[in-house]
Amino acid sequence: MVRTPLTPEERERGERLGSLLREARGARSMAEVAARAGISAETLRKIETGRAPTPAFFTVAALAGALGLSMDELAGRCALAGLDVTGASSGF
Repeated sequence: MVRTPLTPEERERGERLGSLLREARGARSMAEVAARAGISAETLRKIETGRAPTPAFFTVAALAGALGLSMDELAGRCALAGLDVTGASSGF
């Protein structure tokens, strides 16, 4: 199966999400947060670096929970950057 290349907007959205999650992780280790969320540290690394710019909703929800963020808060922080979690530009 051939993957469709990501658009610049998709890459930007993935980088912004990764940045927000990395910031929320703070001094906690990737391994600690990943284990708490039930994902691998490598998956978390890919999300944080934008190499996995379209993680599954339930993965994002598990990470938000592990980091003490509500989905509303995470969506709001993404929207402040002119993005929403569905991938559409909000025009900000």
